[in-house]
Amino acid sequence: MTEAREPAGPNGTTHSWQPPGTPCWASLMVHGMAETKEFYGALFGWEFRPGPRPLGPYVRALLNGCEVAGIGRLPPDRHLPVAWTPYFASDDVDATAESVRSCGGTVAVGPLDAAEAGRLAIASDPMGAVFGIWQAARHLGTSLTGIPGAPAWNELLTYDAAGVAKFYRTVFASGGDPDVHDSPDDITLRIEGRPVAAIHGAGPALSRDHGPHWMTYFQVEDVDRAAERVAALGGRVVRPGGVTAVGRAATVADPEGAVFALVSRHDRVRG
Repeated sequence: MTEAREPAGPNGTTHSWQPPGTPCWASLMVHGMAETKEFYGALFGWEFRPGPRPLGPYVRALLNGCEVAGIGRLPPDRHLPVAWTPYFASDDVDATAESVRSCGGTVAVGPLDAAEAGRLAIASDPMGAVFGIWQAARHLGTSLTGIPGAPAWNELLTYDAAGVAKFYRTVFASGGDPDVHDSPDDITLRIEGRPVAAIHGAGPALSRDHGPHWMTYFQVEDVDRAAERVAALGGRVVRPGGVTAVGRAATVADPEGAVFALVSRHDRVRG
């Protein structure tokens, strides 16, 4: 089975299925949903509709009527980090979760059903980076990319790129191609010949405040203007726009501190 993709154009690229191991969804858990929806709605032009009730208060963000990301509310008694979490597609979340455990990772939530939408688990790799696993049913994941406001790329910042790349290759072995090493500390993950994510080994230079973590990139028309917009909306610029491996990008944070990246639509990910 292959991913159904419509050709890229001014209205983006639509997706109806993602091969196992492909980042297929991005979700954010926050304390103040109303304020967070206002921030991302103003920044990316997102509209919102309710998501599965078993997940608690949860909404799906829409662009052109297509689902691109999710936002949920943290339980008031849980003081957890506010962060964007990428979900990777799986044909069997229970088997994938067991593989995570056997490869030295940790499964923190699930596997559990999200009503008729699908089945999920939240895990972390051996170095502590958190990610999700999604087995689609009615909800297939991000259904539109290639336009401003849509997820564009995912990159893991970690201590040891080669070591953790082996973990992800083993856990999601059903569709992975050989990794592409741009350098010992920069690895591109591919699924069916297509680059889907990157792993960057920062070693001791990695911030202790965040530790190993996945970074979600969102496409924008103009990186610098979008970063200014983030600040005007109550967020902050963590790293100003500059040339990166994916093109011109900036790192920013929303008002609750969730860090994410902005990348212009004219930039290309690793080929």
